[in-house]
Amino acid sequence: MVPNIAVILTDPNQRIVWVNDDFTAMTGYSLGEAIGRIPGKILQGPQTEPEVIERIRKAIQQRVPFRDQLTNYRKNGEPYVCKLVIHPVFDRNQELINFIAFEVDGNLVVDESSIPLMNLSEKYRSSSLRTIDEIKLFDQLKQLLETDKLYLNAELSLKIVTDLLNTNTKYLSQVVNHQAGLNFQQFINLYRVEEAKRKIVNDSLSNLTLYGIALQCGFKNKSTFYKVFKETTGVTPKDFVRTRG
Repeated sequence: MVPNIAVILTDPNQRIVWVNDDFTAMTGYSLGEAIGRIPGKILQGPQTEPEVIERIRKAIQQRVPFRDQLTNYRKNGEPYVCKLVIHPVFDRNQELINFIAFEVDGNLVVDESSIPLMNLSEKYRSSSLRTIDEIKLFDQLKQLLETDKLYLNAELSLKIVTDLLNTNTKYLSQVVNHQAGLNFQQFINLYRVEEAKRKIVNDSLSNLTLYGIALQCGFKNKSTFYKVFKETTGVTPKDFVRTRG
């Protein structure tokens, strides 16, 4: 499954103006609780490394992209390793208008190098309002998939999803590629594989064959299911069953 990537958008004075649902899932703070507050004031605590705080302060002061990790705290007081990337955001006149941060839980994500947003690549080095719009659309896509489980529909298409999100196919395809590093079909299949894994270990569905489970998860045929499952997990569905046995 695509890991939770918390997104924090602040004004030039570092006060939060928007966070995504992954931020809430990771930290416990809702959008309403976060708006107007400075990220460090609500997320840092006793074990937060002073040297990292200083590096972040300097990068923000110099208005340059920055990547590091530090100890943050969830709303319930639990510490976690926060791996983060921060970008300044400029308007067309090169006036600073926002800072945007992407964060993952280092307790769950060991290697973040495969996550496009967590790399200081050239296309994110000059963050813009367009980038923020992409992130918000990607967040809407994930909410739609996770809430309505559209991926269970074997006939799901890029066109169907773009109509639901009131956008166009070319733009949504580009957004998925930029944010997840995958094409649209690969991204949808991630959700289908995770659903299959949940069903495989569900004892109440033990009467179903692997192909029967695949059909319930949105796959059209057995060969595609086996191919995608192995590409995603590194093992075949049968090997996955054996390891769970």
